[in-house]
Amino acid sequence: MAVHSKREIVAGLDDERFRTSFLPHPLPKYSFPRAETDPAAAYQQVHDELLLDGNSRQNLATFCQTWVEPEIRKLMDECIDKNMIDKDEYPQTAEIESRCVRMLADLWHAPDAGNTQGCSTTGSSEAAMLGGLAMKTRWRTKRQAARKGRPNLICGPVQICWHKFARYFDVELRQVPCERGRLHLTADEVIRRCDENTMGVVATLGVTHTLQYEPVEEIALALDDLEEERGLDIPLHVDAASGGFIAPFIHPSVEWDFRLPRVKSINASGHKFGLAPLGCGWAIWREAGDLPQGLIFRVKYLGGDMPTFALNFSRPGGQVIAQYYNFVRLGREGYTRITRECADVGAWLAEQVKKMGMFELVYDGRGGIPGCTWTLKKGGNYPFTLYDLADRLRVKGWQVPAYPMPANRSDLIVQRVVARLGVSRDLAGLLLEDLERAIQHFRRHPSSKSFTARSAGGYHHN
Repeated sequence: MAVHSKREIVAGLDDERFRTSFLPHPLPKYSFPRAETDPAAAYQQVHDELLLDGNSRQNLATFCQTWVEPEIRKLMDECIDKNMIDKDEYPQTAEIESRCVRMLADLWHAPDAGNTQGCSTTGSSEAAMLGGLAMKTRWRTKRQAARKGRPNLICGPVQICWHKFARYFDVELRQVPCERGRLHLTADEVIRRCDENTMGVVATLGVTHTLQYEPVEEIALALDDLEEERGLDIPLHVDAASGGFIAPFIHPSVEWDFRLPRVKSINASGHKFGLAPLGCGWAIWREAGDLPQGLIFRVKYLGGDMPTFALNFSRPGGQVIAQYYNFVRLGREGYTRITRECADVGAWLAEQVKKMGMFELVYDGRGGIPGCTWTLKKGGNYPFTLYDLADRLRVKGWQVPAYPMPANRSDLIVQRVVARLGVSRDLAGLLLEDLERAIQHFRRHPSSKSFTARSAGGYHHN
């Protein structure tokens, strides 16, 4: 029998496998550390803290992709050190970005897809701001002789990036309020607000609050009539953050894209229903002339130059590579199959929610973004609010937002689920079971109804 000295036993206990999980002191949190930390120990500490985050697959509030194929993870690893801005050093990454632009121009029916202008971005919010800058620059060129007035932009209940754009770039945002049963932008409301200083109109293909498409074609035709009657040539930008990767595949008869000559630019999120990892967006212009050349910078590479238009400089190339992988991996058939399956789950979930009897559907999952939106039926004496339900569902890990609609309809509180890739029928069924349990809980323990839009955490979009 081998006999070990005390010194040998202590040395064995100092092995990496034991030291990394039990640090002799807490890691610093609010001051820059003085000493190094073992990489395995640092990893374990950060890893353990991240266990306190929610499970992204149960986050039914987000439109962003939470599941990717293993091949995408490999490509992301291979591109972790590739900088999108270094066109000379990474010419093939630049080429792949260019291919994606042309593929999207083709998908969205640009008249000359092979020669259109577009770019990748960190998401649709940056892409929206680029679209806004192009509209403002075109307006400024047309109005330069008049030298009066402030540009205005007309929209409905838009995502907050448009409010940021208006504030950052000194634009009057003429947001059409929700009133009575109208919860999105309409052609009549647009025309009522147009004047000689209107630099553009933003129509949303998939409103964040309700998941419904705004009537892009009707708005475009109304703007055509306005130009004929009053001579006001006002461009239309489509914020297709989610819908740009949905409508082409399951709603092909909906005309919202460059088939409408009035539509001059489109932004979309690759990391939503484009199925790319987080940090991927796209801005595409109808024709090269719709993007003012004064906004484009030239970056030299391979003896030539690459046009670039962005609000940032250095950023990783992996997301664009992963987007291209999805395009060639899935094609139109694959995207159609996945999107239709997501839409089927959303519509099924809407039917089950309606059968509960106490909810009224605001959006039934058909004709817009996959998912559904509901509110409590009027006149019921419920022992809870939708905020209470949202909070109770978080006990089981679900993030199902409840929030008020925008100005003039803030009395309408809605709850919403987005049916992304990875939200299967089985997962939706588990959510329904927990929703029923939450309702039963409040029947036994009525809520004080103290939750509000402000106290309910991140469950609002204003």
